Amino acid sequence: MSLHPSTFKNRFKIKEADYMSNTEKKDGWVGVLNGQPKVGQFSERSRATKMSDIHSFTEITGDKNPVHYDEELAKKTPFGKLIVQGGVTTGLLNACVAEDLPGPGTVFLSTEFKFLKAVGVGEELTARVEIESVRDDKPICKLKTTITDSAGDLCVDGTATTYTMALEGL
Repeated sequence: MSLHPSTFKNRFKIKEADYMSNTEKKDGWVGVLNGQPKVGQFSERSRATKMSDIHSFTEITGDKNPVHYDEELAKKTPFGKLIVQGGVTTGLLNACVAEDLPGPGTVFLSTEFKFLKAVGVGEELTARVEIESVRDDKPICKLKTTITDSAGDLCVDGTATTYTMALEGL
């Protein structure tokens, strides 16, 4: 036996006004410093990689892979040069998200990165995040993420989901 929605409301004595108040949309972006972003908005940050980035990342993580330190060995690899750790490369995306778009209070809920081209020491990178979708009821966004080198080659391609905490008034 299937019930028509009107039968359900009549049977359980749900008033239309009560039903509507439970389904009203909540603004999940109240108190977010930069406000609710719009689909298509983007942020970019650029910087050149340095040998000191490799050392700092190693200090934090313990990653001492010789492709980051041994120049003679690195020249013999398919990369042909010293390369920075992937976390150094993608770190620019953290700055885009936490400082620019969506902005302060934002953390990653998930990320998926495809590393397409190794990045060497001294290379200029540009990280870009672009809003693909935004929830209205919660401060959650889906982003397209890319990192390109100075030649315009795609080094990292991916997606991320973010959550932005309301920091206003704290």
